Amino acid sequence: MAAYALVNVDITDSAGFAEYRKSTPATIAAFGGRFLARGGATEVLEGDWTPDRLVIIEFPDVAAIKAWYHSPEYQRLVEIRKRTAISDFVIIDGV
Repeated sequence: MAAYALVNVDITDSAGFAEYRKSTPATIAAFGGRFLARGGATEVLEGDWTPDRLVIIEFPDVAAIKAWYHSPEYQRLVEIRKRTAISDFVIIDGV
């Protein structure tokens, strides 16, 4: 069953974040993932949450997300993201 990574990113260092932005897509593809949304415009219809840069990534299943997230290739990039942005990162099962 498909699963999704939902990431809200508030970029604090645009120049430093550029390496993360450039390198992440190949790591996602290597685990069968694909972007569904990547920082487009958002519109709040209800509630107080105003996402900064919302990213939605589809993977074949939760195991693929966890394998990607914990892979050495992506963990190198996680360190860049943590230095250059404030993020919320959750996974959710599809239906």
